Amino acid sequence: MRKSDNYASAWDPIANAAEQAGNLHTRSELLEKIGEIVQQSGWTDAEAANHCGVSQARMDDLLCGRVAHFSLDALVNIATALGLQVHVELAPA
Repeated sequence: MRKSDNYASAWDPIANAAEQAGNLHTRSELLEKIGEIVQQSGWTDAEAANHCGVSQARMDDLLCGRVAHFSLDALVNIATALGLQVHVELAPA
């Protein structure tokens, strides 16, 4: 990447296509918000994993921000297990 390169998203330079960058960005946002909720709840990793319906190792991946380990579907399922509803908003790129 040159100093003069500008990207609309942090995912753009590493993604192969705009669609992939959009997917990475959306997964990253959802993962971050779920992680914030888990942290604010004050749960241990085991408690958080139980509330989210995942293993403790999977919870560690989530809390460490390993976005590549999660599909959008998996993150929606985790949010749903927490009693949350995922809302999708479309905006011009």
